[in-house]
Amino acid sequence: MSDCIFCRIAAGEIPAKKLYEDEHVLAFHDINPVAPVHFLVIPKLHVPSMAELGPEHVEVMGRVMTTAARLARENGCGEGFRTIINTGRVGRQEVYHLHVHVLGGPEVLPAMLKR
Repeated sequence: MSDCIFCRIAAGEIPAKKLYEDEHVLAFHDINPVAPVHFLVIPKLHVPSMAELGPEHVEVMGRVMTTAARLARENGCGEGFRTIINTGRVGRQEVYHLHVHVLGGPEVLPAMLKR
């Protein structure tokens, strides 16, 4: 999709600070990190949101999630990390290309939602 910023990053049209890339998955640092470790993992295949996933996405999403876990460990998150997939308007999704945020660092992360 020519108007999707993450598709353009995956195609190499827009630069990104890449952590990992293969034929199915791309991982890159978030441009506005909110934790010492904050990167995104995306499928190269354009999927607008998690709400759009179907059985045909099982393999690529398995790759996304296992890549996220491996890169988190490799980037110093051996004691844990947070994964976030914002979905749709209510979930505050800003870029409509499915992406997993991976956040971590040496300290315990703050609570996500106020109770």
